[in-house]
Amino acid sequence: QVQLVESGGGLVQTGDSLRLSCAASGRTFSSYVAGWFRQAPGKEREFVSAITRFDGTVYADSVKGRFAISRDNAKNTVYLQMNSLKAEDTAVYYCAARRVGLFKAQDEVDYWGQGTQVTVSS
Repeated sequence: QVQLVESGGGLVQTGDSLRLSCAASGRTFSSYVAGWFRQAPGKEREFVSAITRFDGTVYADSVKGRFAISRDNAKNTVYLQMNSLKAEDTAVYYCAARRVGLFKAQDEVDYWGQGTQVTVSS
């Protein structure tokens, strides 16, 4: 069993940067694919980014070039560096993990965090 705890959300202005962290329990987390989804008010939860155990990464087109995902396996932590934030990035951001294989769909995820709110004010 893996537990995921997000932190780092907050209220920022357009153009600002923010770094989200996802701390995981479990000794096997370093072998999992980990990543982020987000859900804006009134919208479906959508894929943001994912990273493999070998640091292969994938991004949604909407964040490509602005967001960067990374992981520190010694700390069991995954990060999402968000730069050049826009109002449309406002959402609850959820950490996600899967035992085997990359994911882009919600039903491919094995574990979820509780979410952290990111609000970008224009």
